[in-house]
Amino acid sequence: MKNAVHSDFLAASERTALRPLTLGDVGNHYLSWMRDPEVKRFLEARFEDHRLESLREFVSETNARSDTLLFAIVAVEEQRHIGNLKVGPVDPRHGTADLGLLIGARDVWGRGHGSEAIKLATALAFRNLPVRKLTAGCYSANGGSAAAFLRAGWKPDGRRRAQYLSEDGEPQDELLFAAFAPTGGS
Repeated sequence: MKNAVHSDFLAASERTALRPLTLGDVGNHYLSWMRDPEVKRFLEARFEDHRLESLREFVSETNARSDTLLFAIVAVEEQRHIGNLKVGPVDPRHGTADLGLLIGARDVWGRGHGSEAIKLATALAFRNLPVRKLTAGCYSANGGSAAAFLRAGWKPDGRRRAQYLSEDGEPQDELLFAAFAPTGGS
């Protein structure tokens, strides 16, 4: 299936694609990600008890918003849903939005799908949302996420010292990253 263009893809590279995340994606594989301590180690979602019903509610409510994009990240060759990416909500006063991602399929960690998904979503957001700047943050111990944003062309945008507490109660800095629309920003 290499180099095939799937009709539901909104954007794709050779290996990674984005398509709308739908209620059909909310199944046991997605739930297993949200119950896997290693997957949600650096997510604020680790504090919640996830169920299929709560995940369906999240997808429905997010997809109903006009100021937010919610994507399934797909490994193209396998046509497999491996994670999710959200852009928004848009702050209309400042023209900004946050980007967050989850690569739930641990067997693809470290293979570049995160950075490719970030690149694809960045282009889609600047094309489809009224934003001039996208922002993201991650725990300082989450080297994979930080590297993915840098590989995707995002720039460091600051550090919030001891912003979070890790699972073992140790303070973690939040690393901040930003991408600017091609016509504005710095």
